[in-house]
Formats: sequence, C-alpha cells, structure tokens
Amino acid sequence: MNHPHAFTSATPPTPTLTVHRLDGPGAQAAASALADLLIDCVHGGASVGFMAPLPHERALAFWYGVAAGVARHERALLVARDAEGRIVGTVQLVLALPDNQPHRADVAKMLIHRSARRRGVAQQLLAALDATARTEGRRVLVLDTVTGSDAERLYARAGWQRAGCVPDYALMPDGALCSTSYFFKHLAPGSASMALT
Repeated sequence: MNHPHAFTSATPPTPTLTVHRLDGPGAQAAASALADLLIDCVHGGASVGFMAPLPHERALAFWYGVAAGVARHERALLVARDAEGRIVGTVQLVLALPDNQPHRADVAKMLIHRSARRRGVAQQLLAALDATARTEGRRVLVLDTVTGSDAERLYARAGWQRAGCVPDYALMPDGALCSTSYFFKHLAPGSASMALT
C-alpha cells in the first residue's frame, strides 16, 4: 500500500506502527474503520463530543463529514496503523480558521484504540502532527482535553503549555459533567518532514 504522506519517527516506540496523512478519497475509504475506533473510545469513556452508546451510523456520518473537509483542505487527517494495517489511532489538524489566523491550527479528535494504548501511538501521532503543521505553515497549535485525564498528562509531557481550565465544560459519554483544559504549542522553525517513507 503506497501512502505519499507516511511518517515514521527516527526511534519509533512501536516499530511496526506507521502514521499516514490521508487525502479525501483515503479518508472516505477509512471511514468505517475510523467509526469503529471512535465507538471504541466513546464506549471506553472518552469525552470527544459524543454520548454512549454511539451508533455506528452516527459515527460513520461524522467521518464522512471529516473526509469531505479533508477533500476541501479544511483539515488534515492522520491515522496510525499497526503491522496488520488496522487503524489504531488518529488525530486531526483543523486548518479552516478565520482570515486573521492563517498561522494557527486546532488539534481535534486524538483517538487511540483501547487495545493500542501505552505503546507510543499518541506520541507518534503528535510528532507527525507537528510535521504536518509545519508543512501547512502553521506555527501555533491549540487543543482542549478533559482536565485530569491521561491525555492532559500526555500533552504536558509533549511540550504543550496549559492555558487554563473551564469547569463543567462538557459531558462525559455517561452524562457526567467534566472540566476541560486548553493547551497551546508554539512550533519552533524546523524541518517539516520526520523521515517520510
């Protein structure tokens, strides 16, 4: 399988893992697998904009919308695949922002399958995300995540700066309120490529 935007890090935590940037048709083709990933995360308790139980049709419709945005160059979609080619993680870089923010992008929907957690998948996606942002000319990145979550600790370890917290910002998939922490990252000038394959 040829992926024109495949990323691997110099010292990958999971040697058999590859990260790819999907184009519009690739995102459309991956929609069902991405829907399964989203469902796994939501049913595992991730607060990512959906409530449990999440029907496959609803998850699929979301990813078809993302694929349309990728085709319009409104967002970049990265996926992590294991040695068998199964999608075990994903993250998006939202590029369609107001005219006065051409240097910035939002990070959205960092999802890691429960079976693939604590194996370096998120770190590899974040490294590929930085490279993609540089390729797109974006040097300020912003994201939000559940306060006190493993994801919050991951971003802090990866060099993101915590800007603040909004109490009772959203609901967890089970309906409980949760606070949200906002993070930002300024990318230093550097290579846009991580060892493209």
